[in-house]
Amino acid sequence: MQFESCNNTLTARAFAPAHITGFFQIHDHNEPMKKGSTGCGLVLDGGVYTTVTTGNNVEITEIFLNGEKVSGDTSKSVIESMTELPVKVESISDIPIGSGFGASGAGALGTAYALNHALSMEYTSMQLNDIAHVAEVKNGSGLGDVAGQAHGGILVRKTPGAPSIALTDQIPTREREVCCVVLGKLSTGSVLGNKDMVKNINAAGKEAMKKLLEKPTASNFMLCSREFTMKTGLAGDKVMEIIETAEASGVIASQAMLGNAVFSIPSVTCAQELVDLFSEFGEVHRFRIRTGSIRIV
Repeated sequence: MQFESCNNTLTARAFAPAHITGFFQIHDHNEPMKKGSTGCGLVLDGGVYTTVTTGNNVEITEIFLNGEKVSGDTSKSVIESMTELPVKVESISDIPIGSGFGASGAGALGTAYALNHALSMEYTSMQLNDIAHVAEVKNGSGLGDVAGQAHGGILVRKTPGAPSIALTDQIPTREREVCCVVLGKLSTGSVLGNKDMVKNINAAGKEAMKKLLEKPTASNFMLCSREFTMKTGLAGDKVMEIIETAEASGVIASQAMLGNAVFSIPSVTCAQELVDLFSEFGEVHRFRIRTGSIRIV
């Protein structure tokens, strides 16, 4: 449903959760709907709150993240696929940016859902999820986060592509705590553009998926993720030091893909111990696994 004119200021707000990928395989395709990744990751209760505003007072499309104007190419692609109206997008993130938490996917989803609500459009949730996925792959900002964010929990992506065509399954779980330590940013494009790295990723990702499906549990997901990290060589020295230090304390930790961060799902009895350990390396973030998904707020 397109609006040729708008006499009033229309606004809406949506929340989309963070997503951490533990391991993955890259599946390239000329069609954005069929391009993506397979693998497994978990959805967090932290994420991105996105407010969209359109109407007479909005003359050009602008994207703001945590109060600062950004290029926001992925969110702009979402807008362009839904309306010709200029839109102001204001996103507030309570998750690290550029560190493997799926912030761009969350922003794209929030933009799509909020815009759909603000303009009283008639898109279904699946259609909005697909719009966000296509925007992600077209702009090289992600491959599989949107599928996870659209479902929640610990999602196994068995086939690649947009949420409406990807075959997925879930590992049943309660909303357990997830502890993360963030060291800095890592460019997704710099990794995905390296052919040798992609070959290593796909070989390790295929093996990780096979082992996970033999025992689909949260603890085995962490084991498969850590093994994937070791085999791909994606982790820097500091990330490896954190993972090895955690292992020496009896805790399985892994790298958040693709980011310069480490995550773990601790037991209730050792959560504080893990936070203390992580805090020696950087800022610690504590979340819970979110079994729900995107919502209008």
